Amino acid sequence: MSSATNFSPEGDNIFSAPEVYSDATANHQGHEASLIREYLGIILRRKWIILGVVAAALLAGIAATLLAVPQYTASSRLEIARQDQRITNVEGVDDVDRTFDQEFYETQYQLLTARSVAERVERELRLATRPEFFEAHGIDINDLPLRESTGQVPTREELDKLRKGAVGLLLGNVSISPIARSSLVDIVYTSASPALSAEIANAWSEQFIAESIDRRFSMTSDAQSFLERRLAELRKDVEDSERKLVTYANQNDIVILNRQEQDGRTVATPTLKAATLEQLNSALVEATAQRVALEARAASPGGSDFAGNTAVANLRNRLADLQAQYAEMMVKFEPGYPAARALAEQIDALETSIAREESRLRGGSRADYQAALKREQDLTARVDALTGQLRDQERARIQYNIFQNEVDTNRELYEGTLQRYREIGVASVGASNIAIVDQAQVPGAPSSPNLMLNLLIALFGGAVAAAVVVFLLEQFDDGIRTPDDVTSATGLPLLGVVPVAEDDEEIADLVDDPKSEVSEAYLTIRSNLALSSTRGVPGVVMITSSRAAEGKSTTSYALARILARTGKRVIIIDADMRSPSVHNAFGMANGQGFANFLAGEDDLALLINHSDMSNLDVMTAGPTPPSAAELLSGDRTGTLISKLRENYDHVVVDAPPLLGIADAPLLSKSVDGVVYVIESRGVPVRGINLSLDRLRDSRANLLGGVLTKFDNASTTGYGYGYGYGYGFRYGQDEEERA
Repeated sequence: MSSATNFSPEGDNIFSAPEVYSDATANHQGHEASLIREYLGIILRRKWIILGVVAAALLAGIAATLLAVPQYTASSRLEIARQDQRITNVEGVDDVDRTFDQEFYETQYQLLTARSVAERVERELRLATRPEFFEAHGIDINDLPLRESTGQVPTREELDKLRKGAVGLLLGNVSISPIARSSLVDIVYTSASPALSAEIANAWSEQFIAESIDRRFSMTSDAQSFLERRLAELRKDVEDSERKLVTYANQNDIVILNRQEQDGRTVATPTLKAATLEQLNSALVEATAQRVALEARAASPGGSDFAGNTAVANLRNRLADLQAQYAEMMVKFEPGYPAARALAEQIDALETSIAREESRLRGGSRADYQAALKREQDLTARVDALTGQLRDQERARIQYNIFQNEVDTNRELYEGTLQRYREIGVASVGASNIAIVDQAQVPGAPSSPNLMLNLLIALFGGAVAAAVVVFLLEQFDDGIRTPDDVTSATGLPLLGVVPVAEDDEEIADLVDDPKSEVSEAYLTIRSNLALSSTRGVPGVVMITSSRAAEGKSTTSYALARILARTGKRVIIIDADMRSPSVHNAFGMANGQGFANFLAGEDDLALLINHSDMSNLDVMTAGPTPPSAAELLSGDRTGTLISKLRENYDHVVVDAPPLLGIADAPLLSKSVDGVVYVIESRGVPVRGINLSLDRLRDSRANLLGGVLTKFDNASTTGYGYGYGYGYGFRYGQDEEERA
């Protein structure tokens, strides 16, 4: 026998992080469970709930289909043009902005389902007094004040109620179905009567067109009334502005001849004074030019005044010829030569004639100059006088033009309004922009109920309902679900996963069978415990859980037998004195045991039982004490453990559960380490962590957790991933074995 020393809860743990996995788990490191795998696991686990909800929904769909009254749908088709045929070009009447197509058609669709159209259909078909209309909508005519049911004509109040009810039924059973990317729209009506559905659909199309025409006529009538009042106002404005213009012109002696331009504007021609001034200015310019010319001619020293006179020019030419002959003769003869003397006399006579003619002409130029100067001065005086008068008239004409513009503006407004008034009258008789394309035909087959459609809806609804139910169940199910959750939710290293067994399998047989999944699982747990310290499996190991029936006693039993199978001397102590179960697993009576030792019995030979394995002994719980916590709070537990260390290699303590009981924390002070058993999908995580906190407060050495009753079939992806590879099952709990 080996002597086991106390296992230190701090220094001997060789793992720096709280993650100890089984051999097969090592293959899974670094891979997180995918969402698809998790969802498949939920579906498998909740498959009967899902199938039940979906089946119930399908049955409900079939029942609803069989019990439903057949409905018949008829539809008529309309074409709604974007605008009327262009008859006029009056803004606001039929000139439609094409950028608002969507708004236009949305408006038309809303108008199609307006109450006013339904009221017109009801009046046209007299539906309020037709029993078949109400019967087609599932209303018992005996509950209505109709002549057919009461034998009396309904009163006005009753008839109004019937009409309101009929309108409500019409609006509740009509629908509008626009045809995509077109100006077509279907008016669809559904009722239990095929003939009535077609009749109402056609009447709806006709009444919508009639209402549209009435609305257009009403709008043009209102516009005409408004324009008539406006024309009277504008006519008075034109008369008043023209009267003010004429009065002002008379008061300021303004005479203007107006002419009409092509655009209708009145353009004033120049006044009489302005025209006279323009003529005087032209004459003054001419007179000034004449005076300047005469003055320049008179001041010219070279006789430029006579250059244009023919007589003077002829005389000068004759004089030049004679002077040339005389000069030629002087070359040959003396001045006294008779012929030369005759030429000299002729030259003197011509010079005398020229001088006399120039003198005469010079006197005439001075007279012309004086006349031109006087004419220029007269014209200047007249221009100055007329300019002053015209300046005064122009100042008065500014206000005249203001009055004239007012007249023109008022006249334009009047004529434009008159034109609109005339064209609105023409537009009011324009063609409608709505036309019936297809009349509704009496349907030959019902549109509902549709069995396949109802089944699809029921299937979808059942699937949604099943998803909601499963979601709620999963939310309330706050237990540890998968091996990954052990470490992530509690922080404990995972020592191993024990599968759930079939109902007819005995745990003892599964543990003793080396090929069983359960045996493989506990072998993995023993291997991980051996790795939890430098000395192998701790000498004294306590097994506990949050509550009863999680598999702690089974784990204690299996671990003790597997440790004994290695040749070590092992003893298992049933320390759960409140609810003992180890004696049942070994098939022995619960006589004297652990409680007796705590009460003072020191003869261990009387308290220890031998099992079917030579190196495995059992100390049962013994009789239930009045207060187990008081017995455990003493030092007898430590004394017992010390004595057992001397004779056994391993001591396995099956401790009570933690929730609501103080026993396990007291026991944890005397052991080397604690293995915490967690039932798959059992205690909520919050309860588990509260229990673990109690152990941590007691400074217990938590070796790791064991996940029990794990159902691989309901959790996709874990079978071989955790090393058991058999699609295993786990056995019955302690309560069933007891």
